Amino acid sequence: MSADSASTQTVATTLTDRRIESPAQLDTLRFDGDGLLPVVAHDARDGRVLMLAWANREALEQTLATRQVHFWSRSRGQLWLKGETSGNVLHLVSLHSDCDGDTVLARVHPAGPACHTLEPTCFGAATSPTLAQLWATLQARASERPEGSYTVRLLDDPNLRIKKLGEETAELIQALVQNDGSRATEEAADLLYHTLVALLASGIDLAQLLRELDQRS
Repeated sequence: MSADSASTQTVATTLTDRRIESPAQLDTLRFDGDGLLPVVAHDARDGRVLMLAWANREALEQTLATRQVHFWSRSRGQLWLKGETSGNVLHLVSLHSDCDGDTVLARVHPAGPACHTLEPTCFGAATSPTLAQLWATLQARASERPEGSYTVRLLDDPNLRIKKLGEETAELIQALVQNDGSRATEEAADLLYHTLVALLASGIDLAQLLRELDQRS
């Protein structure tokens, strides 16, 4: 097993060990003097940190019971369902405590923008992983259609798209057969780029691909 694979397996095991699946497990959490702790909402599909808010035990119990994330509003002094008014709810995938038990990670599938500003995340583009940033760039090219853009050329020419997918696949295979790690990395990046362009041209959204991968994890 590679070092990266071992690291991934360790993280997955840690998340499983600290998973909160029942109200009884909330007894292990360390709420502050006001009975609250921070909850970090994390997009289970693409890894983005969406938002941070506070929750008490009742909010976490409601989150587990309804599978939609609830928080506690410190300003209003009341329980609130994220997205109750806007419809941009956070569908719960799983809850996990941190190593100290004083913070909770909520892995979610967001139904819409997580931020009240209608941004996907309250932390801006800096938290978007590379794949999400690349997809956003491809969407911008498709919308703005800048002159001389290779992406636009691919989007407009289905024969070229298919040809390039075949070429990049063959070049990646060749690099792997020759055990050329540097070239294989470059060819894999080329193939991923051309694959995403082809998906975009076919009307397939990145979220669909990530959902499929999430089901296989």
